[in-house]
Amino acid sequence: MSFGARVLKTGIAVTLALYLSSLFLNPQSPVPAAIAAIFAMQPSIYRSWKYFLDQLQTTTLGAIVALVGGMVLSNEPIAVGLIIVLVIMICLKLNMGETVGLTLVTVVSIMEASGDWHFALNRFLLTLVGIVSAFLINITVFPPKPKVQFVKQIHSVFSGMSLLLRTSISDEIKEVVFREEKSNLGGSIKSLSDKYNLFEEEQKKMKRSKFSETRQMVVYKQMLLSLQKGYEVLDSVERHYFQAPRTTAMDQFFDSHLELVIKFHEHALLKFEDKLKPNGEEAAQFVLDNDRFMEQAITRFDIDKEGMLRLSIVAAAIYDYGYQLERLNRLAEHVHSASEDKESQDKILNWLKWP
Repeated sequence: MSFGARVLKTGIAVTLALYLSSLFLNPQSPVPAAIAAIFAMQPSIYRSWKYFLDQLQTTTLGAIVALVGGMVLSNEPIAVGLIIVLVIMICLKLNMGETVGLTLVTVVSIMEASGDWHFALNRFLLTLVGIVSAFLINITVFPPKPKVQFVKQIHSVFSGMSLLLRTSISDEIKEVVFREEKSNLGGSIKSLSDKYNLFEEEQKKMKRSKFSETRQMVVYKQMLLSLQKGYEVLDSVERHYFQAPRTTAMDQFFDSHLELVIKFHEHALLKFEDKLKPNGEEAAQFVLDNDRFMEQAITRFDIDKEGMLRLSIVAAAIYDYGYQLERLNRLAEHVHSASEDKESQDKILNWLKWP
């Protein structure tokens, strides 16, 4: 985990939890509140709210079960183990598995007192203080905005990927540097995917989606898919291209088309920023060039010759990357030219949902 807002907010939430618990509850040890604050810090507002509600339920149930278990079975190790198993089963049955960790901390703390309800209530309140502290800090201090972060990160990820793609076939970049940058790129795309899942979840769960918001979600999904396809090209080049016998003409054939694809990707992203005019001729020519590339890759390579199947795998990955970019470009042009009338909106939405 890199240092960021969430790291800072976790520290602030722990501080607030310790301060509030010491101020109002005056416990012997406010540590349970700090532990609860650490567990409760979530990457989105929706997940913070969901975690708060789920944890409130499971902690309440866990505290009751632990209190009864402590009174009936005492705090013998085997009794604690049995209660732990029971509480885990309850959490899983309620589909609240994410809250198990903190709930079990509360259960063990309460059973330690062997049914002392004053102690149990104190531990329960400390846990609530920690959860509430984390929730309040998360929504007030640098509230998470995964959609904004996603859009900002798209361009930086593409910039890094385009450099690797442009130098992959020509083999100009050092192998050590290529592997390191490719690994970083994979992590960045994974981070983008996580951010997309977060704001998609927020939009679906917290408010009713409008047409424009639904359209944006499909656009962002296609942006992410295009980057993933570009990464697959890098992967196929690394795995197959240099293991196959090639001529200078073959290298030029692949390199020139890959340069064309990268340029088209760049233009598509600029259209989303409204920096380039829609260009139907460029898009139509790109489709023809991409189809021609795949046709030539099939016809000019002798598949019986050693290594040609490897080159066909690379060609297929580049073609698929270009195909997804063509869809991305069409989305960019639809976003800026779509009509506001209902019939046009429904038609576009149906097209966007086409796999």
